[in-house]
Amino acid sequence: MTLVAPKLPSVAALDVERKEEDYYTSSKEDRFRSFASCEYDGQIYMTMQDFLESITEENPRPRIGRFKLRGEQVVNMLNNTPPRKKGSKNFFRSVLGRADMISGIISYTEYLFLLCILTKPKGGFQVAFKMFDRDGNQRVDKKEFLLMEEIFRMKSERSVDDSDFVVQETTLLRYFFGSKGRETLDFNTFCQFMDNLQTEVLELEFMEFSKGMPTISEGDFAQVLLRYTQIDEDEKQSYFARVKDKIRHETGISFDEFRNFFQFLNNLDDFEIVMKMYTFADQSISQAEFERAVQVTTGHQLAPHLVDTVFQIFDKDGDGKLSQKEFIGVMKNRIHRGFREHLKSPVGWSGFKACVKHEIKYSV
Repeated sequence: MTLVAPKLPSVAALDVERKEEDYYTSSKEDRFRSFASCEYDGQIYMTMQDFLESITEENPRPRIGRFKLRGEQVVNMLNNTPPRKKGSKNFFRSVLGRADMISGIISYTEYLFLLCILTKPKGGFQVAFKMFDRDGNQRVDKKEFLLMEEIFRMKSERSVDDSDFVVQETTLLRYFFGSKGRETLDFNTFCQFMDNLQTEVLELEFMEFSKGMPTISEGDFAQVLLRYTQIDEDEKQSYFARVKDKIRHETGISFDEFRNFFQFLNNLDDFEIVMKMYTFADQSISQAEFERAVQVTTGHQLAPHLVDTVFQIFDKDGDGKLSQKEFIGVMKNRIHRGFREHLKSPVGWSGFKACVKHEIKYSV
């Protein structure tokens, strides 16, 4: 008996009227719709370029309608997927391909999965892997990856036989599991993919301001840091003016320093817990306290000049201290790229599970 799996959560080409109270839960779907440029078999897909632009750009590029893919185009596109064994650190950019070929397709479910990866600290990679590795054999196969839709739909687990799933293949599925769907992922490969994705997106944001140079200015860093936050434009200008006024001699911020800071932001929940141990609630903190808390949280130190820049951005009254409440509140908006989640979200296994469940629950 052949088992036909239920289709993964997807976004139909037909636009659906949204209720006002569903704004938060549909915001990711709305963004997916606005950036997705392809349609195939009645479903909307992002290309690799669409995905990267949805993460780094405020608005999609102008277009007239969506490109309707034909079957042979999808086959050619999937065959153009680079093999995983090549281990490209810039997977999404490496799939951009020729000008006459669609640069891969990403489903709505995969889009949500990738968004989750972008906010996960390195310590959470193993938790994510264990969530996929249902049989505990330290490897994730295609069926286990697809069975995550059971969690997405918040159903109880059920047994499934070994029959093939009827699911539209995407570039990500081809990359992970090969043309025959028989390859598997081990933890190191899975972890490397997550780390590479985070780094690739940060590289794009950094290069937007570096223009090929090895550093960006402190003012540029402030602009990247305050992106996707709920601070209005007029108030942002006061932040930028403060940085320009207080940092008279630019030192510049390298990509390694830039990446280390944003990797720290993915540990923001742990940082908040550590800060509550150091100080009373809402009490401002010094640079020394901030640096110590970062080291305890991540095991690494941030460049002193970068920490000083962060303090100049947020030190409104000039007392040399930072309001941890304001900093954490603004940065939680930043790491979720405008899709603000719970102010206090669970961490660990339950945190990753809640992240995925929350994003899918209302989108089906």
